[in-house]
Amino acid sequence: MSDLRDPAPYDALLLLSFGGPEGPDDVVPFLANVTRGRGIPEERLKEVGKHYFLFGGISPINAQNRALLDALREDFAGHGLDLPVYWGNRNWAPYLTDTLREMITDGHRRIAVLATSAYASYSGCRQYRENLAESLAALEAEGLPVPRVDKLRHYFNHPGFVRPMVDGVLASLAGLPEDVRAGAHLAFCTHSIPTSAADTSGPEQTHGDGGSYVAEHLDVARLIVDAVREETGVEHPWQLVYQSRSGAPHIPWLEPDICDHLETLHGEGVPAVVMAPIGFVSDHMEVLYDLDTEATAKAAELGLPVRRSATVGADPRFAAAVRELLLERATAERGRPAQRCALGELGPSHDLCPVGCCPARAPKPAAAGADSPYA
Repeated sequence: MSDLRDPAPYDALLLLSFGGPEGPDDVVPFLANVTRGRGIPEERLKEVGKHYFLFGGISPINAQNRALLDALREDFAGHGLDLPVYWGNRNWAPYLTDTLREMITDGHRRIAVLATSAYASYSGCRQYRENLAESLAALEAEGLPVPRVDKLRHYFNHPGFVRPMVDGVLASLAGLPEDVRAGAHLAFCTHSIPTSAADTSGPEQTHGDGGSYVAEHLDVARLIVDAVREETGVEHPWQLVYQSRSGAPHIPWLEPDICDHLETLHGEGVPAVVMAPIGFVSDHMEVLYDLDTEATAKAAELGLPVRRSATVGADPRFAAAVRELLLERATAERGRPAQRCALGELGPSHDLCPVGCCPARAPKPAAAGADSPYA
């Protein structure tokens, strides 16, 4: 079989995501899963879950993952790639452990994993690897054969991830009134994390001053700005901003917050803003509430025209990128030179997370890395 269609040694792909409630009765149990071990009372979870209740208690992430599954299966079939695709979540059904059990029962022993997080960070990478290790340990305790799992590399700068976002920004700019379009600022939005977590994100040599997390987002933002300039002839001012902060107020998190940023821009006389959620793969709750609801309401209060550009979601170009990442890794695992596609200044990310990459406060075993107990 041609390397262009040969997934060996992999016999399955696992889409690994965060999960979300699919009805009002799911919200508090879901948040209890997310915050397990922190001792947060139920009444506080109900308060935290108010964003979900505004949308009927339903997070859009599960439906979006189903759409991505369909796109992946369609792309694989259309390119002669015979590889089953499964889906498991960290915090809600289908749970990761249950999906891995199903995969083992179906005979799969070498599994490639795609996480729905494109960037390096503890919560966006290592925590998924810890979840994999926990699930594998539980299945081993059940007496099941433990498969080898390999997490596909970070794809923040893959063309199939970047180009759909470029098109989203272009469409949002085109949707602004013509008299404010040329002066619009671009606000590239991502999830805020504690500055300590950002500073230690990625391999140890990248630690400090935002680490890989900030550097990777800045690289993507520059790629989009450059592409927009090439296609429109306009150099739009831009900034990386943050959203969805949670946790104790005395702990420093990445700033500025998108709503604060909108106020600043309005005070400077900026005529319009495009909010581009580059930190998110799909339009899940952080996008629907923090941008489409909260930030959009702030902009309306200020009288500031805003548009929110689309996330990648189930775009066929992203599905094709996943196929390319899978086959690239498969080729490398067979000991053959692999073409590694990446845009920007940072180049392709590592295949195997090194020791010290995105460390947790309390070390836990993590699969799919150089320190994996399941090599």
